[in-house]
Amino acid sequence: MASTRKSSSAERRAGPLAAAQRLLGALALRDKTIAVGFSGGADSTVLLHVLRTLAPAHGYRLRAVHVHHGISPNADAWARFCRKLCRDWRVPLSTLRVDIGSQRGKGLEAAARDARRAALARVRADVVALAHQLDDQAETVLLRLLRGAGVRGASAMPSLGRLGAKPLLRPLLEVPRAEVIRYAQAHGLQWVDDESNRDPVHARNFLRLRVAPLLEERYPRWRQALGRAAQHFSDADALLREFAGARPTHRLRVAELSGRPAPAAGVLLREYLAAHGLRPPATRRLAEMLRQLTGAASAARVEFAHDGAVLRVYRGELRLERLARAPAAFGPVRWTGQRRIALPSLGGEMRFERVRGAGVALAKLRDRPVQLRLRRGGERLQPDSRRPRRTLKNLFQEAGLPPWQRDRVPLLFCGEDLVWVPGIGVDVRYRTAAGGAGLVPQWYSGDDATH
Repeated sequence: MASTRKSSSAERRAGPLAAAQRLLGALALRDKTIAVGFSGGADSTVLLHVLRTLAPAHGYRLRAVHVHHGISPNADAWARFCRKLCRDWRVPLSTLRVDIGSQRGKGLEAAARDARRAALARVRADVVALAHQLDDQAETVLLRLLRGAGVRGASAMPSLGRLGAKPLLRPLLEVPRAEVIRYAQAHGLQWVDDESNRDPVHARNFLRLRVAPLLEERYPRWRQALGRAAQHFSDADALLREFAGARPTHRLRVAELSGRPAPAAGVLLREYLAAHGLRPPATRRLAEMLRQLTGAASAARVEFAHDGAVLRVYRGELRLERLARAPAAFGPVRWTGQRRIALPSLGGEMRFERVRGAGVALAKLRDRPVQLRLRRGGERLQPDSRRPRRTLKNLFQEAGLPPWQRDRVPLLFCGEDLVWVPGIGVDVRYRTAAGGAGLVPQWYSGDDATH
């Protein structure tokens, strides 16, 4: 009897509801919105059911997000299933269609995953929740070890992480998939099956369909063991980062890499790349990056591409710029009073705020066309009345804007007069007088450009 009670207790601890309750109980979620990545499969259906059950006790709002990849011929049917279930459960649902055609070069699985994460990162919610469970975690650890991952990669997935700027929860991460299915059956839940999960050509499916049954014969608790190993790797990674003095940062000086042991310098560089949302490079690639950055006679000439971005050194600091397929042409854009103007060809957005006693004097913009244009060469600006009018090139140099960004920054003109430059300021001729009606322009870019 004692062993039976112990087994039942262990199963309850491993159940979806109890696991989610433990994680949610440690967080302040009242009045927050949780967006659940909802594919319609068993795992995400159980997660949505569990979080819906726990919502009244924790005081959060719940919504579901279905990412429609369009890969499977059944994709439309899955979307309909998700709509019906969410309607029955009175959970708001958003369906986001993504096109992975341009990313297929990295592999179908990776392209779909990246597109899904990018779509979820844009969702209007305070928190994102995903339905990864213990089998997913064990498979991830095994796959990464087989690919030669270090301690960071072998740490696999945290139960509480980040997705862009949002907290990312995995409430079922400690729950074996068998327990997830048991919960679904006990509550009479229905779900859809993705036929691609039965195709062993995909690496994860090969492990799940061919390798896992063999491991199960000899090591029945191999999933739990690899889950514990992931935690050990995570602890080791934290100690290594502490030893290296590493922290998530968007800025990194080359001097910080020099003179350090290679493992510590590698940790710093990986932290920098991770802070910008880039994948960690392979071991050999990382070593080559460090060799170029720390061994070159002039690091200013170093330039290399990695994971859709190009990295350069400017004034001793590593700078990162997202790679586009080709810089899109940009023509003048007229401002006629809009609060926002999207400039996708420049990768950003202009915003205009009306204020009193600051910014650009609105009265001085009435007589001639107001436009956003790019630099042509020879422009001058006088942002400080105590200093003479200066070339834009000199002002950009003084502000520390890298040369490769200077020709892709929107400038505000009134007729042929340069009025305002991002990160530099307003020309003294167009400043708002005390108490006068003013306009404060702001440039929001996805790069490191000034805002």
